[in-house]
Order: sequence, then C-alpha cells, then structure tokens
Amino acid sequence: MNEIDRRTEKLTSALRDAGVRITRQRAALLSVLAEAEDHPEAIELQRRAEGVVPGISLSTVYRTLTELESQGVILRHQFAGTPARFEHTETTHHDHMIDVDTGEVVEFANDRIERLQAEIAEAMGYEIVHHRLELYVRRKSSTRTAE
Repeated sequence: MNEIDRRTEKLTSALRDAGVRITRQRAALLSVLAEAEDHPEAIELQRRAEGVVPGISLSTVYRTLTELESQGVILRHQFAGTPARFEHTETTHHDHMIDVDTGEVVEFANDRIERLQAEIAEAMGYEIVHHRLELYVRRKSSTRTAE
C-alpha cells in the first residue's frame, strides 16, 4: 500500500469510526485530501473532488472536514486574513510562512528555531507541549516602492 492509499484509509476509518457514511463524493474528497501536499481551502478541496466525482456540495465538504478535524486526522490552519486551510496530519513538524501579497503558504523546518524556542521556554521554567509558528512575509524587491 502506498503512502496516499494509507492516508486515504486512515481518513476513511476516522469517518467510519464517527458513524459517517462513506459516499462516492466523500470518498473522492478523502482521496483528494490524502493527495494534497499544499494547504487547500474547503472550496479548493470541493473543486478537486468535483473533478473526480461530480456532485459534492460545499456543505458536505465542511461537515466532513469538521468531523475529520475532531477525529484528529487533519489540521485546520486559520492564517490571518485568509479562509481556513487544511492538511492531513501525516506530516513531520513544520512551521509556515504566509506571503501577505499572494496568500502562498510555504512550509519550513529549522532546527535552530526549534532549539531556541525550547531554550526560551526552559529559561522561563516551562517545557513546550505544542507550538505553531506562523511568519507573515513579503518578498523583497529592489523595485518595490515604499507604501
């Protein structure tokens, strides 16, 4: 079984465990979500699933995503000023940079940042149990004018 099939099965099992019926439309959505290497919005997930099996409503997409999130198999990211975006939990830890001009989301991992966060927490008498780092960025440009 390849990685995408394994992810799809994990998402499917989570819905079944929650008592949700797996329709053709939901199966298409789960497949699209398992394949996603980006951070698609619900509308984009609907568009992709529609390309596989027509007839999936946006309300079905939202209900399915909400249930998958409650089952802990997807993550909802609510970056400032943008609609919620989703990703499966089958990823290694990473942080995000959000381009404020284009909305592009760039994943990155940096050992120095991870160590520094742990050092800061330790110095203040804490240990990190969970964290999320979001950097809102803009590309540098020599032709960019001051705003």
